[in-house]
Amino acid sequence: MLKQNPVFFKRLFEKFALLFIFLIPFISIAQGDQEEETQMRLFIDCNCDRNYVRQEIPFVDHVRDQSLANVQLFIYDVANGSGGRTYLLDFKGAQAYTEIQGELSYETTPNMTSDEVRKGLVAKIKLGLLKYILESNLAYKITYSVNSEGNSTIEQMSVEDPWNNWIFEIYGEAELSKESSRNEFEYEVGFESDRVTEKWRIRADLELNQATSRFQQNNETFTSERLRYSADASIVRSLTDHWSTGIFVGARHNTFTNQNFSTYVRPAIEYNIFPYREVLQRELVLAYRIGYFFNDYIDTTIFEKDSEGIFNHSLDVQLRYRQPWGNIYSRLRGSTFLEDFNKNRVQLFSRLSVRIFKGLGVTFSGNFEVIRDQINLPAGDASIEDVLLQQKQIATDFELGFRVGLSYTFGSAFNNIINNRL
Repeated sequence: MLKQNPVFFKRLFEKFALLFIFLIPFISIAQGDQEEETQMRLFIDCNCDRNYVRQEIPFVDHVRDQSLANVQLFIYDVANGSGGRTYLLDFKGAQAYTEIQGELSYETTPNMTSDEVRKGLVAKIKLGLLKYILESNLAYKITYSVNSEGNSTIEQMSVEDPWNNWIFEIYGEAELSKESSRNEFEYEVGFESDRVTEKWRIRADLELNQATSRFQQNNETFTSERLRYSADASIVRSLTDHWSTGIFVGARHNTFTNQNFSTYVRPAIEYNIFPYREVLQRELVLAYRIGYFFNDYIDTTIFEKDSEGIFNHSLDVQLRYRQPWGNIYSRLRGSTFLEDFNKNRVQLFSRLSVRIFKGLGVTFSGNFEVIRDQINLPAGDASIEDVLLQQKQIATDFELGFRVGLSYTFGSAFNNIINNRL
């Protein structure tokens, strides 16, 4: 028996070795599955430079469809009081990261370049991804440092604003187009000012626009000239997290709409069903305006008026909803004259963007307008030159438009390579 023991142990060792070799693939598969579950697959839905984001965040797999991701990032943005934009970063975990959710905000100013904006946004994205990295297979590859010098500098910065929250903008543009039988020239200049605080928003705008077109045909020259200038101002006060009120005033001259001089004053009140702090994701707003208009016309109108004063009121309902599955925006506005309810206008505009399923998205938009308040139309028939050159506004009962868009993306879902060559 003792002589057979070495042979017995040799055979037993060989059997264990064969069993171990047989189990190695299954052990590797199990480890691979575990790593696959914690490997971060990131989907980003944003109005941003996605190529730059992929380039600066190479440690995750960027996927093109949210159903393939275990980390989803939806970035909503809206204009802020400084003239820049406020971004809300909404992180949603899935699969192995279902329990990890979070939100961050990022604000820009109008003085920031597009490169500064995208760098700051990427820094915020990396900050939001940190809690996912800690639960991923990258956790032991993290190195970090805290810049105490930078913190002390921030604490010592002065928060005094010499402009007292005022933002000013001066703009202008000109366009020239010329052909052998036609030339067009148009310019526009303007000035805007805006002051935004938690309680107040004050705005004032000035604008001047002039367009001249000349056409030659059969030795005849047709000329179209349109001139428009306007001044508008408003003061809005936030009353609560849902209510606000304000007053709007303005004056204008517009040859296209037969207005030699027009002025208005309109108080308004607004109610938001949702708190204003949720405006980046959803809002349902009702606004009521009532006011007085005075119009002095260039030509006598179809109602035989050279000038008149009108009381008018309107109700606006606006819905905006931004969610991972898509966006909804809709606005319904009705207005009428207090002296004559038969002179009215109803406007509806809606846009729906939906992600149907993996790779497929569809967008619908449409507008419909019932027009029964064109009291400014000049008497008499419009000439063919007025119609073709759009020199004067033409009578109409309605306007209607509809658009639909469809997109489908397929192919490689995992591709982090950036290549901008030709």
